[in-house]
Amino acid sequence: MSYEFITVRTEGDKVGIITLNRPKQLNALSPQLMVELGQALKAFDADPAIGCLIITGNEKAFAAGADIGAMATYGFADVYRDDYITRDWETIRSIRKPVIAAVSGFALGGGCELAMMCDFIIAADNARFGQPEIKLGIIPGAGGTQRLPRAVGKSKAMDMALTGRMMDVREAETAGLVSRVVPLDKLMDEALGAALTICGFGQLAVMAAKECVNRAFEGTLADGVMFERRLFHALFATSDQKEGMDAFVNKRQAAFKNQ
Repeated sequence: MSYEFITVRTEGDKVGIITLNRPKQLNALSPQLMVELGQALKAFDADPAIGCLIITGNEKAFAAGADIGAMATYGFADVYRDDYITRDWETIRSIRKPVIAAVSGFALGGGCELAMMCDFIIAADNARFGQPEIKLGIIPGAGGTQRLPRAVGKSKAMDMALTGRMMDVREAETAGLVSRVVPLDKLMDEALGAALTICGFGQLAVMAAKECVNRAFEGTLADGVMFERRLFHALFATSDQKEGMDAFVNKRQAAFKNQ
C-alpha cells in the first residue's frame, strides 16, 4: 500500500517501522495522516512475521501536534457528528503487538498524546513534551488529561495542562513519561534493539504481557491481578511455555514458535 503522509518499512523481517512524514508541518497529525497510520498499524499487526512496531518522526519533531489549520474551521457539530479523534486516533489501542514510540524533537499536543498511546517511549536527548492546547482555547482531546497524570502524576500533569509549558527529556525521564533517553544519533538503534529483543520472545507471551500491563494502567488492582493470573495460567497451555522452561532447565537457547 502506498501512503502520502507516512513511510513504512521492515527491519530484519520482524520489526515494522512507521515514520510520520509531513516534515514542513513538523509532522502535524492531520486526519488523513491518522487514517494512514491506522492502516499501517493494522497491516503490521496482521502480519505473523512482525513481532514489534516502532512509530517515529524526524530529528526536529516526532509530531508537533494536531493539524490546527484544519481544526480552526471546525464547529461543534462537525467534530461531534464526525466523531473527531475517536474515529481516526483510537486504532492504535486495538493493536495487540507492542508499539514503541521513538521520539526526537517536539512531541506536543496530539504528538505527546500519540506517543503516550504507544506501549513505551524511547526518547532522544533533544526531545520535548507538552500539552499546549490551553493556549488555543481548548484542552487535550486525545487522552492527554487522562494518560499524562497516570504517567507523571497529578501535579506535573496539571502544571502542563494549565500552563502549556514543555517538559524537557530529562524531566520526562525522571517523571516516568519515557523509559529511556539516548543520544539523538543512537535513537533508532536503541529502538530497534528493544524491538528485536521483544521479537526474540514468544508472541503469545508478549501480547499477554502487554494486555496485563494495560489492564493495570486502566483498571483497579484487584481486577488487574485476577486478569494477570488467568493469562499466566493460560500460557501453560502453549508450546512456547514448554520450550522456554525446558530451555532454561537444560541451559540452552529457547526456540519459540509462537504457538
